[in-house]
Amino acid sequence: MNRNLSVLALSGALALGAFAGFELSERSNAQGTGTSPAVTASTTPSTSAARVFDSGRARTESEANTVQVVKDREDGLVYISVTERTQDNPQAQLRKRLQDQFGFGLPDIPGDGGGGVQQGTGSGFFVDSQGDIVTNNHVVEGASEITIRLHGNKQTYKAKVIGRAPDFDLALIRAEGLPREAIKPIPLGDSSQLDVGLKAIAMGAPFGLDFSVSEGIISSLDRTVPVGAKGVEQKVIQTDAAINPGNSGGPLLNSAGQVIGVNTQILTGGSGQSAGVGFAIPVNTVKRLLPQLRAGGVIKTPTLGILFTDLSAVPQDERQKLGLPASGALVQQVYPGSPAAQAGLQGSTQPAAPDQNASTRNGASQIATGGDIITAVDGQPITEGADLSRAVIDKRIGDTLRLTVQRGGQTRDVTVNLQAFTIPNNQQ
Repeated sequence: MNRNLSVLALSGALALGAFAGFELSERSNAQGTGTSPAVTASTTPSTSAARVFDSGRARTESEANTVQVVKDREDGLVYISVTERTQDNPQAQLRKRLQDQFGFGLPDIPGDGGGGVQQGTGSGFFVDSQGDIVTNNHVVEGASEITIRLHGNKQTYKAKVIGRAPDFDLALIRAEGLPREAIKPIPLGDSSQLDVGLKAIAMGAPFGLDFSVSEGIISSLDRTVPVGAKGVEQKVIQTDAAINPGNSGGPLLNSAGQVIGVNTQILTGGSGQSAGVGFAIPVNTVKRLLPQLRAGGVIKTPTLGILFTDLSAVPQDERQKLGLPASGALVQQVYPGSPAAQAGLQGSTQPAAPDQNASTRNGASQIATGGDIITAVDGQPITEGADLSRAVIDKRIGDTLRLTVQRGGQTRDVTVNLQAFTIPNNQQ
């Protein structure tokens, strides 16, 4: 839905030029000499130029491809409207927090008598012939009523949530009474096969404008941004295809008409609209979670149950004073009863800093030392603290995690049996 991560401001200027009558000058000169004009391209299109026109409309190969993709996939797009009551509704309150995080506020409905009713819109798309619709979790989180419409049709259908994955900002909904012939699933691609520079086509309903299409390229495949309820940094697809409030949950397509991502966030200059930097959840994440979403309920992710300092963010001189490595997760606190505690991980021998972020920013004076230093996860070195958080969230409850730990100058491996565990601030 309407996201505002007010991180980036972009501005641009469009320069307009004018061409003066070259052909007229040629004609005048020719008339003066009594010869025919030598320049004829201005009046007679060349063979190569003629090939880019189709019935008077410019159709380059790229344009023709975009038009065809849109025509083939437009009926798989779904417009989503939600209504919620925010009073005494924990889910609606969480949804509002997520929307505020992404810049997607919803206006109160006048005349509600103080009931706190809000409405909003989003997008989605069919993923199978059963009518399952993928969208963002923040689009439907806490909604008391969900309705959908299809492209080119004003009829509305009530929908219900089948499954949610809040920590990945994904949800699966299904409409009631939808004719089977109206279900047009869009094929899912493979986000591991993408390259920077490939075409990206975004479809959705930005600002509630039904069926809007924007086109750009894949700008980056190395970007990580906070995603979902826990705000864990996860890999996303960055695109400059215009994504605006209301595009949330809609498909990002490649030139083959396959879904390569689910539009989810934008960076703006505080205006609440596209600044040319949008993010989509890779479709391979969707494919991995679809079986669990179809099974119903809420997909819970495991929690390690520790508070740690990201050593890569600590200034080098401070690390050297304390004899700490250049990277890794320095365990500040292990929460009692957590999977980490059951595995025997140890926290600092000093009181933990009251502000985890401050301890990372302000140096050694607020870093509690003496705890385990996690240097690798399942054999993969930790270059930044987010590596640990991503490794945990990518696992399922009941899985094991092998941590390489430094303790008292010695290195050992610790196996953690991952479980759901609730701790303050959703630290990993």
